[in-house]
Amino acid sequence: MSAITSSESRLDRAWSALRTARRTALIPYLTAGHPDRGTSLDALRRAAEHADILEVGVPFSDPLADGPVIQRSTHEALAGGMTLAGTLELIAAAKLDRPVVVFSYLNPVFRYGFDRFLRDAAALGVAGLLLTDLPAGSDPGIEAQVRESPLDLIRLVAPTTAGDRLRAVTAGAQGFLYLVARLGVTGTSRELATGLEAYVARVRAASALPLALGFGISTAEQAVAVAHLADGVVVGSALVERLAREGPAAAGRMLADLRQAIDRADRERDA
Repeated sequence: MSAITSSESRLDRAWSALRTARRTALIPYLTAGHPDRGTSLDALRRAAEHADILEVGVPFSDPLADGPVIQRSTHEALAGGMTLAGTLELIAAAKLDRPVVVFSYLNPVFRYGFDRFLRDAAALGVAGLLLTDLPAGSDPGIEAQVRESPLDLIRLVAPTTAGDRLRAVTAGAQGFLYLVARLGVTGTSRELATGLEAYVARVRAASALPLALGFGISTAEQAVAVAHLADGVVVGSALVERLAREGPAAAGRMLADLRQAIDRADRERDA
């Protein structure tokens, strides 16, 4: 496997550059191997043309945090033979020039071997790891392994997380915090949840890390609203759905439109 880069702290470098440019990050999520390996490879490369950071999801048979769109994508990818090893091979083949965060459940990583995964992912230049079913404090040993590796340990923060629990979640986080915009599973939404401004402010008071907001963002208008609040906009289900329905070129056009809308919002903010 060829490495993306040998530099450390790719996410820190990316966020520093974004702050200097006063630019909000666009962070697309794609499921590895969906709808098939070749299409997935094409989609990753097209996404990298517009993204600042890329999230690559590892297919898993029981994706409890995901809604129907991403569940379908993982099942299709699994049916096509995609694995965690295949995900790393796909990342290597894509030769991405953006920081990559691997988004996984614990079981695929355990089956692959935790030490082996951290070693192989680091060799590829993977920037971060987000483990959906590893709540902060649930396994200090695993958390320490990730934090001590070249990969940043990305944490999920829910709208209900507050007080001592918020401080515990943010204390060991690295790279950025992924703020879940609403309760429930992933999926598109016609409207953003209420109370986002207070939610983001609460997390900012608890951590100096950049904040990326996701779950339910599907339109340029929603992306602009999030750009006024957070440091990064995560787009997952809507992108995966567009890819499945219309192919990689359409998925790329969707990201181009979102990038343009976010850039306009950034210019308006700085005017």
